[in-house]
Amino acid sequence: MMKTLLVRGMLAGLIAGVLAFGFAYAFGEPSVNTAIGLEDSSGGHSHSHDASAPSTPTPEEEELVPRDIQSTLGLLTGVLLYGVAIGGLLSLAFAFAQGRLGSLRPRVTALLLTVGAFTVVFLVPFLKYPANPPAVGQPGTIGSRTELYFGFVAVSLLVGIFATVFGRKLADRFGAWNGFLLAAAGYVVVIGVVAWLMPSVDEVPATFPASTLWSFRLASVGTQVTLWLALGLAFGAFAEKVLNRRTPVPA
Repeated sequence: MMKTLLVRGMLAGLIAGVLAFGFAYAFGEPSVNTAIGLEDSSGGHSHSHDASAPSTPTPEEEELVPRDIQSTLGLLTGVLLYGVAIGGLLSLAFAFAQGRLGSLRPRVTALLLTVGAFTVVFLVPFLKYPANPPAVGQPGTIGSRTELYFGFVAVSLLVGIFATVFGRKLADRFGAWNGFLLAAAGYVVVIGVVAWLMPSVDEVPATFPASTLWSFRLASVGTQVTLWLALGLAFGAFAEKVLNRRTPVPA
């Protein structure tokens, strides 16, 4: 059963990845191209441009992979790998949660898990450290910014898991709805304190067009929504079919 669910989860992730790639290519790449154009027009460093610097890139700055490959095959490969990985993890979480969240249909359990994972893995970290297009951010801080983002993702996921475990215990004592509200409130309070304690990052140049930044971030959210929604719907359908087929029919 675990192997079957894992395969179905990875297949659902593959389907979701294809749909997310289509969204990202149609709505995200135009803002990326605009940002790259702004970066090129300012000598490759629009956030810290020196008027005396040469406008042509040095050999070290030349792209190893052409832009047309990055925006097509590269983007597709990255999104598909991400989708398959998330789909596999979702299937493992589903195998653990099914039957422990009450008498819910497999499709409903899958959707609840997907919504919860989307919130703690992407949405909450995005609110603290939103995605930025090219030409935004100091090159010297990319390592620290990456560490801060993934560190916050890890904390959000850990707090979310604890909230789910305690929420189940609270539901036994106070009822399902009250238990959910108490667990959600606990998550919000703890992650709010963590977000307040962690340093903020604001390296958007004053001259960077707000419309381009908004379009890029909106497309980033839309791509993730497309991927997670498609993943939840596809895996929920697969899981329900598998479990219904393996449920013995009473004589």
